Amino acid sequence: MGGAAARWARELAEWRIPDEILAAAPQSPWIHPVELFRALDAPAADAPAADVPSRRRGLERLDEGGTVLDVGCGGGRAALALCPPAGMLTGVDHQQGMLDAFVDAAHSRGLAHGEILGDWPDVADRAPTADVVVCHHVVYNVAALPAFLSALDAHARRRVVLELPQTHPLSGMTPLWRHFWGLERPHGPTATGALAVVRELGLAAQLEEWEDAYENRPDAWLPTEQQVEFMRIRLCLTQDRDAELARVMAALPPVPR
Repeated sequence: MGGAAARWARELAEWRIPDEILAAAPQSPWIHPVELFRALDAPAADAPAADVPSRRRGLERLDEGGTVLDVGCGGGRAALALCPPAGMLTGVDHQQGMLDAFVDAAHSRGLAHGEILGDWPDVADRAPTADVVVCHHVVYNVAALPAFLSALDAHARRRVVLELPQTHPLSGMTPLWRHFWGLERPHGPTATGALAVVRELGLAAQLEEWEDAYENRPDAWLPTEQQVEFMRIRLCLTQDRDAELARVMAALPPVPR
């Protein structure tokens, strides 16, 4: 393992929740609710998808009817943003509920699709190659990043597009961990660290940064009660803390991504 990969794994491991806090948790805090990853409703014909760099880079390598492999697909937002011109989508996810949401979204848009249940890269041998491979908001869950990235690259005929926050997606919870548990959270890893791992593998890559408006994040339009529920679970709190948690959350400024 190279230096960048070792640093990535080490910094990611620092996000481990202390045993004494986990022991008090009513349920596992490592949740990925399907509601947070569903694709938005299909835009009207005269309302194109959001013009963000990750979408543009995918479109640059797609011809009409092209193929997309979406690893960690969730509800399919990454792949669906490339339709059209993409004509065939394959989604990979380790949660059946995510794949069900992916199927619903693709079917409602009349798109050809396939699904693979399992962890990447364990199921990579079952996945087709594609013109473009997309992998959005997944790598912060991956400690063994070199093998993960190499399998993505091996399945892309033209390009791999990753989308990820500049810092760990749970970084915005740092004030909440401090308030409820007196616990400080790590500062790494970062998107720049992920880029270093990619380049350490000898792959040509570039990093583009932009600000994703807070109001466009799915957790911004979920009902407040549901936002509090998900945050309570992630913080290992009991339900009787919901009122306090709601007050503290309401006082936090929006975090641009």
